[in-house]
Amino acid sequence: MEQLANTLYVMTPGAYVRLDHETVKVEVEGTTQIQIPLHHLGGVICCGNVLVSPGVIHKCAEDGRFVVMLDSIGRFKARVVGPTSGNVLLRCAQHEAMHNKEQTISIARNIVAGKIKNTRTVLLRGARETKDITDQTVLRKAASRLGQAVTALDQQNNLDVIRGIEGEAARTYFATIEYLILVDRDIFRPNGRTRRPPRDYLNALLSFLYALILSDCVAAAEGVGLDPQVGFLHAIRPGRPALALDLMEEFRVILGDRVAITLINRRQITPKHFEERPGGSVYLNDSGRRKVAVAYQKRKQEKITHPLLEHSKPIALIPHIQARLLARTLRGDLEQYPPFIYR
Repeated sequence: MEQLANTLYVMTPGAYVRLDHETVKVEVEGTTQIQIPLHHLGGVICCGNVLVSPGVIHKCAEDGRFVVMLDSIGRFKARVVGPTSGNVLLRCAQHEAMHNKEQTISIARNIVAGKIKNTRTVLLRGARETKDITDQTVLRKAASRLGQAVTALDQQNNLDVIRGIEGEAARTYFATIEYLILVDRDIFRPNGRTRRPPRDYLNALLSFLYALILSDCVAAAEGVGLDPQVGFLHAIRPGRPALALDLMEEFRVILGDRVAITLINRRQITPKHFEERPGGSVYLNDSGRRKVAVAYQKRKQEKITHPLLEHSKPIALIPHIQARLLARTLRGDLEQYPPFIYR
């Protein structure tokens, strides 16, 4: 039986995370706010001015648990991991595949196909859920264009063209995302996709969620012994977890965007959960980050049927399953990397 370990999110300014025998304690101004047995935790994510004791860092690194540091607006700053583990031959195969044009294109093409198919599914679901005829029409037309994009991918053997198709599909989707919002649309309507910094409420919400997903995908890659820096779709750059970015493409919409849209449509996230800063940047405030982290953790607990497995699994395990499938592809056990397809 697989045990799904939780992620501890610590967001209270001035909080202190320390080790007490086999438990982790979070203290604020000397008062214990929560105490969790270590064996229940897969990792710790600290946001903002949070202190972590050396004992917690050493123990988590030793046991293979991650400790991630985000700044007060949710941008990734650091990740603590233990000694490199896993089969060195797998990492050698990963590096060799990166220099194999045919293998790189095959993996990248399948990742993009999975992302676009999952995005299309979300748009079609949105069309079914809305009663507005205009919204239904817009969403179905966008879904049709994404279907054409998947077809165009089939015979592509040029990495730049594959990236171009992915980029155009992303623009099609983001031009339509407002039609998934059923309440307060004028307030949450985005003006394109903005990242550094986000310029509106929806972009701020998505940026924070994507940071959480990326952390989970780095952990998934490291968990099977893959190098999270060496990817196939995303270009390799110093300090960039290209493989983790590859893995998260299949989950952006189903794990990030759907959480964001649900929070908005249920009015669990409102303008009071954001703060605007000089220069036009917008970020979640402390209260907003808490609500999003709780919703994200709940979403990860939901079960979903993986197309290659007989039993449903918590969504939190899907990135780990995909990392294993990629590892099997790199070892030669699978002919092609099978992306996760959301139903």
